[in-house]
Amino acid sequence: MTEVDVELREPEPEPEPEPEPEPEPGPDLEPAVDDVPPESAEPEGRRYPSTIGGAIYLLVLAVSAVGLVVVAQGHWRAGVKWIASALLFAALVRLVIPAPQAGMLAVRRRVIDVLVLALVGAALWFLSTSIPNQPPL
Repeated sequence: MTEVDVELREPEPEPEPEPEPEPEPGPDLEPAVDDVPPESAEPEGRRYPSTIGGAIYLLVLAVSAVGLVVVAQGHWRAGVKWIASALLFAALVRLVIPAPQAGMLAVRRRVIDVLVLALVGAALWFLSTSIPNQPPL
């Protein structure tokens, strides 16, 4: 057998972990009003829709509101037809107006918008004409 020299040493102390740096404060959730660059701010005094689609959207909302008032007065068939007409008109406008001018009428792709508006408008019109009259309570 051969002899092996073994040197006994003390274990080296483990280095102390470095303290983690404190996180830097993140951006505020609500930026201060002064942080908004002036070129991105809305022009002063503008109170109208910026696209023709926005104006049509407001018209559709107004006609639908008229339909709701007519329904509230007890003439539900006529009121539902007002709402159906507004939706069918919105579908037609969304079909023919260019996408950049569609404003709030453009929610999804053109095909989906037109189909949803037309189907809901046609369904309301069909239901308002096909439900039989009921005797009063």
